[in-house]
Amino acid sequence: MSLATALQTSMVLTETVHARELPFDAIWFGVIAFAIFAALGFVVYSYRDVANRHRSKAEAYAARHAGDEHGGH
Repeated sequence: MSLATALQTSMVLTETVHARELPFDAIWFGVIAFAIFAALGFVVYSYRDVANRHRSKAEAYAARHAGDEHGGH
């Protein structure tokens, strides 16, 4: 096979292969991904400081484990 024949064959193959069309513009994939990550970030952010909502329980837990340096009971 000569170089000209190989180039001609590859040109024919690239012309006949059709790429699948995207359902919408490529920029929207990034916008959707950003919106999903922002929503997930909001969910994670909403759980901050949950342990300190019940101050009396947190203080009792801290007082009970204050002398526990090695993690044993």
